[in-house]
Amino acid sequence: MTVLHSDPATAMINNHFNTLAHWDNPKGDRYAVELEIISVAMNLDAERSDNALPLIEILKTHIIDQHTHERIEGIVGNNFSSYVRDYDFSVLLLDHNKGQSTFSTPANFGELHGQLFKCFVNSNTYKEHFNKPPVICLSVSSSRTYLRTENQHPVLGVEYQQDEYSLTDDYFRKMGLKVRYFMPPNSVAPLAFYFAGDLLGDYTNLELISTISTMDSFQKIYRPEIYNANSAAGKAYQPSLKHQDYSLTRIVYDREERSRLAIEQGTFVEEHFIKPHHAILEQWSAHYAL
Repeated sequence: MTVLHSDPATAMINNHFNTLAHWDNPKGDRYAVELEIISVAMNLDAERSDNALPLIEILKTHIIDQHTHERIEGIVGNNFSSYVRDYDFSVLLLDHNKGQSTFSTPANFGELHGQLFKCFVNSNTYKEHFNKPPVICLSVSSSRTYLRTENQHPVLGVEYQQDEYSLTDDYFRKMGLKVRYFMPPNSVAPLAFYFAGDLLGDYTNLELISTISTMDSFQKIYRPEIYNANSAAGKAYQPSLKHQDYSLTRIVYDREERSRLAIEQGTFVEEHFIKPHHAILEQWSAHYAL
């Protein structure tokens, strides 16, 4: 586990948090957020601990109340990185559609990854370290249109809905996660929240704010065309990375480098995990699903 301290990203997150958590906070400086990287590895050989495969990386938020000096548990999940997911989207899916006139997904696409994730969340190891299910917060899809509803939450903001799930939504469904879309106050685009239980009932306002402030700030860096646009989403909203009216943050993020890294990590997991253990993994995944 690694704790992140990074300016100016930390300043963005803290400022956003204090803007949302404005009660009993007249100067807007009461809270600070700490981010902890949670790395999960899987070992198929119990006798060789040095042979563990990097499986998942998520973030845990911690909220520091600088008035009471209390350290408050936040939410685990938030950002989500997975070697097997990189394999599915950046290797398997690309190979499957190479030379094809219409887009399709391979048989059982995302099933193994979904079972691995559920195995982790249901494990004793997870329960020993975390007392609530994860919430993963990502960008909405540029291939879908989102319609604003009348439902509004004081922290999550205005809810949006869509008629058809995106490929990512369906992929996370196989991980046991539902999705809702909310545009928080002072944000310009809805975020996709993936969760297992009751998003509005299972988490406190401060916990939700820790996720919103972190991931909205990250998305301003990752996808400024959408999340740092100079105008907010309307009643019917289709995100676009081709949008021109947006502002850049002071933090440089290389999307092309991230795409190359996804291919490298996906190829690594294919060579060291998927191919060598294909039969065992198929059998395990089918058995775990029962």
